[in-house]
Parts: sequence; structure tokens; C-alpha cells
Amino acid sequence: MIRFGWLVGLVAALAAGLYIGANFMASPAGVPEPGLAARMEAAAPPAPKTVEWKLASTFFKSWPIHGDLGQLLVKNVAIATGGGVELKFFEPGALVPTLEVFDAVSTGSVDAGWSSPGYWAGKEPVMPIFTTVPFGPNMNEYLAWLYAGGGEELFREVYAKHNIYPLHCGLHSPEGSGWFRKPIEGPEDLKGLKMRFFGLGARVMEKLGVSTQLIAGGDVYPALELGTIDALEFSMPISDLNQGFWQVAKHYYFPGWHQQTSLFELIVNMDRWNELSELQKQQITLACSDLFRAGAAMSESMQVEALEQLKEKGVILHKWPPEMIEMFRKATDEVMAEEAAKDETFARVWQSLSTFRASYAEWRDLGYLN
Repeated sequence: MIRFGWLVGLVAALAAGLYIGANFMASPAGVPEPGLAARMEAAAPPAPKTVEWKLASTFFKSWPIHGDLGQLLVKNVAIATGGGVELKFFEPGALVPTLEVFDAVSTGSVDAGWSSPGYWAGKEPVMPIFTTVPFGPNMNEYLAWLYAGGGEELFREVYAKHNIYPLHCGLHSPEGSGWFRKPIEGPEDLKGLKMRFFGLGARVMEKLGVSTQLIAGGDVYPALELGTIDALEFSMPISDLNQGFWQVAKHYYFPGWHQQTSLFELIVNMDRWNELSELQKQQITLACSDLFRAGAAMSESMQVEALEQLKEKGVILHKWPPEMIEMFRKATDEVMAEEAAKDETFARVWQSLSTFRASYAEWRDLGYLN
């Protein structure tokens, strides 16, 4: 073994030389420089910067469904992007007045908004069609038009004029039709009422002699309590229960002919959206898509207990008689024709939806129980 000692020594010396050579190289001046590993680390590109957006909401985070989905959106985006995009949720009015979120996103003073398109009818008359339509589609039919019938492309085209990139981002169940202090026995009981109403349904009610106004969600109960309005429609039983309308008005009407389903949106300033990578855009789109599942499951499962609680509080549930439903339907037809005659974009989008629904009608009638 002794005679191999020189070989062991040679191997050890070579190993030491290789180690030293890999970690230090002599500079021309004889000063050691960092080795290969250190040089590679120094040359590596910096980690991507986290995108942080302010998200202005038209719905309070404490609200069932509306707020729940807003919070889920924040969580979904963080998970989907691996923390690369962070949304900071701001309650209504915290950054801008509730009904000014659209303008704030358009100008870039706010990065993004959590809302519903129907709030922006003052900007574009067509906007309510992208939220809900009186006597309109249910959840399935709406999604079919949006994602297989060209609806979402039209949606983005309208918003692009305002420097906004929009994404439909969840939905919820049919709404109640309205809260009234006294029973509505016939059309004459509607005339002269001051009523909070949303979307195109408001135009229908105006045809029937109701004076309507769109009031932001957080201001509806005070308006009812103070008598600024006589009646209102707001949302589903679970949301209406949470708002406490039953403390002032006891007569709650169904079905929500004006809102058979309702769509939420994430709106993003176009410049902010274009700064994202293609991967980040797709991740956010997928994060929004999950809210359709969550919104349908939440809103369909929560109504039964909410109705029971409302009845326990003395609320009287009513169903509109057929003659009232027919009156609402006739007024709806008149409103849609009038709106289409006034605005070319409205007419084009309404034609798209109507054509799709006409082609879908046979499958709806054959495939589903009515």
C-alpha cells in the first residue's frame, strides 16, 4: 500500500487544483475574481416585479354573494399568478364614489373595479344587456351567448372605447322583484311610486307610472327608511335579508322577471392590462372563470334558509299573477324596441342576443322542464 502513496497524493493535489480553479481565477493584476457560480448568479435577470392593483368595489365585502365573490376574486388572482398580481380590495366610496368607479378605471386613477355592467348605463345605454335583461336568459343561456355566441367580444368592444378591458367574472341567481310597504293588487297601485330599480327593468317600471332611480347599494336602506323612496328592488333573498329591508317593507314579490340572472365584472384600465404578460392575462381570466362556478353554487344554495328567515320576521311572500307578468312583458318589448331605435350599439348587441335566443329556443323547450 505504501508504494501507492504517491498516487494518492497526486489525486489529492489535482482535486485541490480543480476546486481552486473553479472558484477563483487570477486577474491580470493577480487579484482573485469570483468564480463561475458567483458570476452566473450576478448575471441572472432580476425576479419579476409584483403587480399591485387597487380594486375599487361597488359592493361591500360583507355582502353575501356580491362581497363573497369579490373576496374570492382577490384570492383566486393571487393563487393563479403565484403572487405575481395582487389586488387590494377597497370598499365602496373608499377610493372614489361608488357610481364613479367606471370613470376612475377609465382614466387610470384606479387600476381596476369589481362591479356589474348595468351600473354604467349612463356611459353606454347598452351596458345593462351585459348584466341582465328583463325576461332574459337564465345562467346557462347567458353563458352560451357570451362564450359561444359572440357576446363577450361585443362586451369588450364597447369597453375598449373607454380605455377599459372588461371580464365577466361570476354570476348569481334570479332576484326578488321588489319590496313594497303595501300589497300591489293591480297596475293602479304602481302608479306614482318612487322606487329604486336597476337596469332595463327601471325603464319598464317607468312605463307603468313608477318614478325610478338607481341608488348605490349602501344607500338603499336609508332611502327606504327615510321615505326618499316608497319601494325598491335590490337582489336575491339572501342579500335582501342582509340589507334589512324587511324592517320597513313587509311585502316581497316574485319572480324577478327583470333579473333572471345577473353577471358580475372585473374591469381593468387598458394600459394596466396591456402591461401584463400573456401568461398573467390568462391566469386572471381563469381566476374570473372560477367565479361562475362559485356564484352559481353560493346563490342557489343560500336562498332557502334566507326565505325561511324572512318569513319568521313577518315578511309576506307574493307571486305576481299572470296578468301582471304579461303587463311587464309587454312593457319590456316596448322598452327594448325604443332603446334599440335610439342607440346603434344597443341595437347591434340586442340583435345578437335575440338572434341567439331564437336559435336556442327549440333546445331550451325540448331539453328542459318548463
